[in-house]
Amino acid sequence: MTAQEVRLCGLLLREHFGEVVEKVGVHLLRSGTQHLRAIFHETGISLDLVKKTLCVLMQHGFCTFSSGRRGPGSPTEYWASCDRILRILRYPRYIYTAKTLYGDTGELIIEELLQRGEMTMSSTVKTVADRLTQNMEEGRSMDYSEVTSAFSKLVETHFLQRRPPVVRSGTTVSPTPGAPQTSSPPATPASTSQPESFPDCYRVPHVTLIGRGKRRLSSEDGEDQRNAKKAKMEPVTHGDEGIYWQVNFERFHLHFRDQAIISAVANKLDQTSSEIVRTMLRMSEVTTSPTATCTKPLSANEIFRSLPSSYNIARPILDQYLTLLVDDPMEFVGRAGESGGGMYVVNLHRALANLARATLESVVQERFGSRSARIFRLLLRKRHLEQKQVEDFAMIPAKEAKDMLYTLLSHNLVQLQEIPKTPDYAPSRTFYLYTVNQLQTARLLLHNCYKTVANLMERRMFETKESKRLLEKSQRIEAILASLQASGAEPEQLTEVEEMITVPERQQLEALRLHVNKLDSAENQTDETIFLLESYIGYTVTS
Repeated sequence: MTAQEVRLCGLLLREHFGEVVEKVGVHLLRSGTQHLRAIFHETGISLDLVKKTLCVLMQHGFCTFSSGRRGPGSPTEYWASCDRILRILRYPRYIYTAKTLYGDTGELIIEELLQRGEMTMSSTVKTVADRLTQNMEEGRSMDYSEVTSAFSKLVETHFLQRRPPVVRSGTTVSPTPGAPQTSSPPATPASTSQPESFPDCYRVPHVTLIGRGKRRLSSEDGEDQRNAKKAKMEPVTHGDEGIYWQVNFERFHLHFRDQAIISAVANKLDQTSSEIVRTMLRMSEVTTSPTATCTKPLSANEIFRSLPSSYNIARPILDQYLTLLVDDPMEFVGRAGESGGGMYVVNLHRALANLARATLESVVQERFGSRSARIFRLLLRKRHLEQKQVEDFAMIPAKEAKDMLYTLLSHNLVQLQEIPKTPDYAPSRTFYLYTVNQLQTARLLLHNCYKTVANLMERRMFETKESKRLLEKSQRIEAILASLQASGAEPEQLTEVEEMITVPERQQLEALRLHVNKLDSAENQTDETIFLLESYIGYTVTS
């Protein structure tokens, strides 16, 4: 964990949860495992506030706990997860993916769970139905059953999973309400298990939820509002009490990985090739392990039967496309056998390595020019070259090639390896070979990406703070306008309220919104690079 990662985690926590949560979170990241009293003394925050902050961090999965290392009776220890906090950066992408796959209902379900960390199914369904009803025309409402169906689909495709049960001293909290508690060894008095480690991780409980979403009550209906609050106080059971759900980030990451590969195939070859690869990935979703370097082998006959009917690809054409994919230098698809018309796999690790390589080449070209990119690409392909060989292969004059190599070397994008002929390392009897370590260079670029996102966030926060008064004024006027429109005010009244913001102020607001949108877009684009590099590094380290 680098200083830039900790800095970015602090900014993300401050933006979403405030300065107190940021202070405790950053302290845990820097100090490692600590118990409650140590956090209280070292942060200078009141004990009650530290407890509440830890609750917030654990609710969202940013912090975990376990029994003390000194044995039974020692205080519970807490530690924060840097990787989990950095996922906040990807929240917009998770929500957009849910919207693309499951519409507005899926989008709001994922948004609610990301905002609250964990929720019961019944609570999520009610909240989402109310929000959808609020945006519908007067007289229309969203049925709970429609939201329940969308929730079930998200669970079936593993985008949602049950929160793992907490193991307490002597007993295990049952994942299902009403089930008897079973004895367990008291060696781990307080710990959490992995979501995949219990069988009911993706089992949807039977929820008795009948009704439709309700609109938010207006301020005029005071009596109705009080009645609604009174009804809320009365306990209502739906059959899923104690069963909490959370977003399965790993499943989203697998989807992002597949989409990156499909998009790369479409850009390199054509849309039909990408559709064939999409079909292969979809067929092997269930059978392939998340850490596997390639998918399970699929026969050409199986691929042909699973292709979308709208494409009307004949069998000979499919064989030609598969041969083209296998022969492509990017090696997205490999041949694994001859049975069933030929067995094919998608090379996941090799595809990610090639995508990471293309990203590194693009960064070198943008920063140092096309000639430096040519040298960098040459070293990636040839692995080890002397300076004279670089000049000859790249067809660049000696002086320019030397300058470019030293520039890349000073930025740690290229490494110099010494191979002596004799043990004394005399320069005249030593080979000096230039090389590129792709994994090391990817880690360097990933570190720079974290730094870039942190800088973008700080700039956005600064811009917003500088125009805080103007933004607050704009929000107040928008609220007044919405209230007047709801009450059926005259157009003259609305125009009068709109004129409370002067023309220069309106221009300043427009410029600020444009600038903030650009910064947001840059953050999202940088996160795509971060995801690609993280995936490549993760696959390379584990394989």
